[in-house]
Amino acid sequence: MDERLKRRRLTLSTLCMARHSEIARWGPVALRLIVGYGFMEHGWAKLARGSESFVHILQALGMPLPDLLAWATILVELFGGAAVLLGAFIPIVSIPMAAVLLVAILTVHLPNGFSSIKLEAVTAAGAQFGQPGYETDLLYLACLVALAAGGPGAWAIDGLLSNGLKTKQY
Repeated sequence: MDERLKRRRLTLSTLCMARHSEIARWGPVALRLIVGYGFMEHGWAKLARGSESFVHILQALGMPLPDLLAWATILVELFGGAAVLLGAFIPIVSIPMAAVLLVAILTVHLPNGFSSIKLEAVTAAGAQFGQPGYETDLLYLACLVALAAGGPGAWAIDGLLSNGLKTKQY
Protein backbone atom coordinates (compact mmCIF):
# COMPACT_ATOMS: atom_id res chain seq x y z
CA MET A 1 0.00 0.00 0.00
CA ASP A 2 1.51 3.33 -0.91
CA GLU A 3 2.25 5.99 1.70
CA ARG A 4 -0.40 8.43 0.45
CA LEU A 5 -3.16 5.85 0.91
CA LYS A 6 -1.96 5.06 4.45
CA ARG A 7 -2.02 8.76 5.34
CA ARG A 8 -5.49 9.13 3.86
CA ARG A 9 -6.84 6.21 5.91
CA LEU A 10 -5.24 7.57 9.03
CA THR A 11 -6.83 10.95 8.38
CA LEU A 12 -10.28 9.43 7.76
CA SER A 13 -9.91 7.31 10.87
CA THR A 14 -8.93 10.35 12.90
CA LEU A 15 -11.88 12.31 11.54
CA CYS A 16 -14.29 9.49 12.39
CA MET A 17 -12.93 9.23 15.92
CA ALA A 18 -13.18 12.99 16.48
CA ARG A 19 -16.71 13.06 15.11
CA HIS A 20 -17.65 10.03 17.22
CA SER A 21 -16.46 11.69 20.44
CA GLU A 22 -18.52 14.81 19.67
CA ILE A 23 -21.63 12.72 19.08
CA ALA A 24 -20.93 10.40 22.01
CA ARG A 25 -21.24 13.22 24.54
CA TRP A 26 -24.95 13.38 23.69
CA GLY A 27 -25.62 9.71 24.53
CA PRO A 28 -25.93 10.23 28.29
CA VAL A 29 -28.54 12.92 27.72
CA ALA A 30 -31.03 10.27 26.58
CA LEU A 31 -30.32 8.24 29.72
CA ARG A 32 -30.71 11.31 31.92
CA LEU A 33 -34.04 12.21 30.35
CA ILE A 34 -35.65 8.81 30.79
CA VAL A 35 -34.20 8.00 34.23
CA GLY A 36 -34.79 11.48 35.63
CA TYR A 37 -38.32 11.74 34.29
CA GLY A 38 -39.12 8.14 35.30
CA PHE A 39 -38.09 8.68 38.89
CA MET A 40 -39.91 11.99 39.11
CA GLU A 41 -43.06 10.44 37.64
CA HIS A 42 -43.02 7.67 40.27
CA GLY A 43 -42.49 10.17 43.08
CA TRP A 44 -45.25 12.42 41.78
CA ALA A 45 -47.65 9.46 41.46
CA LYS A 46 -47.08 8.60 45.13
CA LEU A 47 -47.83 12.19 46.11
CA ALA A 48 -50.87 12.45 43.82
CA ARG A 49 -52.45 9.34 45.37
CA GLY A 50 -51.65 10.65 48.81
CA SER A 51 -48.55 9.64 50.72
CA GLU A 52 -50.78 7.70 53.14
CA SER A 53 -51.50 5.17 50.37
CA PHE A 54 -47.81 4.49 49.97
CA VAL A 55 -47.40 4.27 53.75
CA HIS A 56 -50.10 1.55 53.79
CA ILE A 57 -48.29 -0.35 51.02
CA LEU A 58 -45.03 -0.23 52.99
CA GLN A 59 -46.87 -1.42 56.13
CA ALA A 60 -48.36 -4.34 54.18
CA LEU A 61 -44.85 -5.26 53.01
CA GLY A 62 -43.69 -5.30 56.63
CA MET A 63 -41.23 -2.44 56.18
CA PRO A 64 -40.00 -0.75 59.36
CA LEU A 65 -40.82 2.95 59.88
CA PRO A 66 -43.23 3.11 56.94
CA ASP A 67 -43.99 6.82 57.39
CA LEU A 68 -40.31 7.75 57.27
CA LEU A 69 -39.55 5.37 54.40
CA ALA A 70 -42.51 6.62 52.38
CA TRP A 71 -41.37 10.24 52.55
CA ALA A 72 -37.72 9.31 52.05
CA THR A 73 -38.65 7.36 48.92
CA ILE A 74 -40.84 10.15 47.54
CA LEU A 75 -38.13 12.75 48.13
CA VAL A 76 -35.42 10.55 46.60
CA GLU A 77 -37.60 9.96 43.55
CA LEU A 78 -38.51 13.63 43.09
CA PHE A 79 -35.20 15.32 43.91
CA GLY A 80 -32.94 12.52 42.70
CA GLY A 81 -34.91 12.36 39.46
CA ALA A 82 -34.62 16.13 39.01
CA ALA A 83 -30.87 16.01 39.68
CA VAL A 84 -30.37 13.24 37.10
CA LEU A 85 -32.56 15.06 34.60
CA LEU A 86 -30.43 18.18 35.00
CA GLY A 87 -27.13 16.28 35.14
CA ALA A 88 -26.31 17.43 38.65
CA PHE A 89 -24.41 15.44 41.29
CA ILE A 90 -25.23 12.10 39.63
CA PRO A 91 -22.60 10.00 41.47
CA ILE A 92 -24.02 11.23 44.78
CA VAL A 93 -27.76 11.05 44.05
CA SER A 94 -27.34 7.64 42.41
CA ILE A 95 -26.66 6.03 45.79
CA PRO A 96 -30.07 6.62 47.41
CA MET A 97 -31.77 6.09 44.04
CA ALA A 98 -30.07 2.70 43.71
CA ALA A 99 -31.13 1.88 47.28
CA VAL A 100 -34.78 2.60 46.39
CA LEU A 101 -34.49 0.33 43.35
CA LEU A 102 -32.83 -2.50 45.28
CA VAL A 103 -35.50 -2.38 48.00
CA ALA A 104 -38.21 -2.45 45.31
CA ILE A 105 -36.57 -5.46 43.67
CA LEU A 106 -36.20 -7.40 46.93
CA THR A 107 -39.59 -6.57 48.48
CA VAL A 108 -41.93 -6.32 45.48
CA HIS A 109 -40.60 -7.44 42.10
CA LEU A 110 -38.32 -10.43 42.75
CA PRO A 111 -41.16 -12.92 43.36
CA ASN A 112 -42.65 -11.89 39.99
CA GLY A 113 -39.61 -12.99 37.99
CA PHE A 114 -37.55 -11.02 35.50
CA SER A 115 -39.99 -9.75 32.87
CA SER A 116 -41.76 -6.47 33.48
CA ILE A 117 -44.50 -7.32 30.99
CA LYS A 118 -46.68 -10.33 31.76
CA LEU A 119 -49.60 -10.63 29.37
CA GLU A 120 -52.20 -12.70 31.17
CA ALA A 121 -55.24 -12.30 28.94
CA VAL A 122 -56.81 -10.28 26.18
CA THR A 123 -60.45 -9.46 26.78
CA ALA A 124 -63.00 -7.15 25.20
CA ALA A 125 -61.74 -4.49 27.65
CA GLY A 126 -58.19 -4.90 26.33
CA ALA A 127 -54.96 -6.54 27.43
CA GLN A 128 -54.71 -7.68 31.05
CA PHE A 129 -51.25 -7.69 32.60
CA GLY A 130 -49.84 -9.35 35.70
CA GLN A 131 -47.45 -7.95 38.30
CA PRO A 132 -44.17 -6.65 36.86
CA GLY A 133 -40.84 -8.31 37.54
CA TYR A 134 -37.50 -6.67 38.25
CA GLU A 135 -36.42 -6.02 34.64
CA THR A 136 -37.18 -2.29 34.65
CA ASP A 137 -35.47 -1.81 38.01
CA LEU A 138 -32.32 -3.41 36.60
CA LEU A 139 -32.47 -1.13 33.56
CA TYR A 140 -32.71 1.92 35.83
CA LEU A 141 -29.77 0.62 37.89
CA ALA A 142 -27.69 0.06 34.75
CA CYS A 143 -28.44 3.59 33.55
CA LEU A 144 -27.46 5.07 36.92
CA VAL A 145 -24.18 3.13 36.86
CA ALA A 146 -23.47 4.27 33.30
CA LEU A 147 -24.18 7.91 34.17
CA ALA A 148 -22.17 7.82 37.40
CA ALA A 149 -19.20 6.11 35.74
CA GLY A 150 -19.27 7.81 32.34
CA GLY A 151 -20.47 11.28 33.22
CA PRO A 152 -23.65 13.19 32.52
CA GLY A 153 -22.84 14.20 28.94
CA ALA A 154 -23.87 17.43 27.26
CA TRP A 155 -26.10 20.13 28.76
CA ALA A 156 -25.41 19.05 32.33
CA ILE A 157 -25.21 21.19 35.45
CA ASP A 158 -22.09 19.25 36.48
CA GLY A 159 -20.40 20.29 33.23
CA LEU A 160 -21.27 23.92 33.83
CA LEU A 161 -19.99 23.74 37.40
CA SER A 162 -16.71 22.08 36.42
CA ASN A 163 -16.15 24.57 33.58
CA GLY A 164 -16.79 27.44 35.99
CA LEU A 165 -14.23 26.04 38.43
CA LYS A 166 -11.64 25.61 35.68
CA THR A 167 -11.90 29.20 34.51
CA LYS A 168 -11.85 30.73 37.99
CA GLN A 169 -8.48 32.21 38.95
CA TYR A 170 -7.16 31.61 42.46
